[in-house]
Amino acid sequence: MITLDSLTKVYGSKRAVDHLSVDVAPGAVTGFLGPNGAGKSTTMRVLLGLDRASSGSARINGRNYQELTHPLRTVGALLDPRSGHPGQSARQHLLGMARSNGISSARVPQVLETVGLQDVARSRIGTFSLGMRQRLGIASALLGDPDVLIFDEPVNGLDPEGVTWVRTLMRTLAAEGRTVFVSSHLLSEMAETADHLVVISRGRLVADAPLDDLLEATRTATVRSPDAAELARVLTRADLTVVATGQVLSVTGEGLDRIGQLAHGHGAQLDELSFAGDSLETVYERLTADTAEYRGTNPRTTPAAAPGSTPTEASL
Repeated sequence: MITLDSLTKVYGSKRAVDHLSVDVAPGAVTGFLGPNGAGKSTTMRVLLGLDRASSGSARINGRNYQELTHPLRTVGALLDPRSGHPGQSARQHLLGMARSNGISSARVPQVLETVGLQDVARSRIGTFSLGMRQRLGIASALLGDPDVLIFDEPVNGLDPEGVTWVRTLMRTLAAEGRTVFVSSHLLSEMAETADHLVVISRGRLVADAPLDDLLEATRTATVRSPDAAELARVLTRADLTVVATGQVLSVTGEGLDRIGQLAHGHGAQLDELSFAGDSLETVYERLTADTAEYRGTNPRTTPAAAPGSTPTEASL
């Protein structure tokens, strides 16, 4: 369990995290989303004892990271895939971590096999690709068999097979009852992996809800029926919002999956029942539209200079 209670972190005049309160529960993959500069990395650093909170608290299983006797047995984290001395082998790196945390050396070959690096266990880390370093970082996080796992951009540098493997790994860890907290900019991947989403922007919480609930709120059903008038009255009585255009109904609200049952129960004929909704990308953009700190412009909107022309002083 991860508990953030009014967590605030200030750097000079910048408030990187602003009274953030979130509970990250076990048994689910919780995605941690936000624009660049939103405060995600700062939140994770405070949570892992790498930075101190200005106020509020960040606890793992009810304790500050500094209070953990053997941290790797409680929480495993992947924040920087570049960790590990380039002259060491993957095996040496993990053995050192195991010894310093009272973990059996037998765990080293186990986690190397889990992440698929058993054949390069004695190779130097400096020869590893980014994807291999990511796998080694995940092995480090799994080493102590912890109840809480924190991953920052875990699929960065991985090939499609690796991305699928990470997705399965996250879901497996959550199914075992562990707390899995994953930060990522790949919204399509979060849509496939996460059960719950925490979205922040400019250090503040903008959403904390199950993924399905965030997407459900945008879903619309299209219903075509020769009995549209009667069916509209039935659906309205069921607290759904109905807009009728001839024999076509546009329906929104909670419980859209009941439309077919309601129609059948009242003997209404359905010629069409389809559903559409916004993607996670669209929902995310709506949530962060007013708070994103960095925004680019489309270069096509800037008029091109004529060939051979010289920039004027005003344009420089």
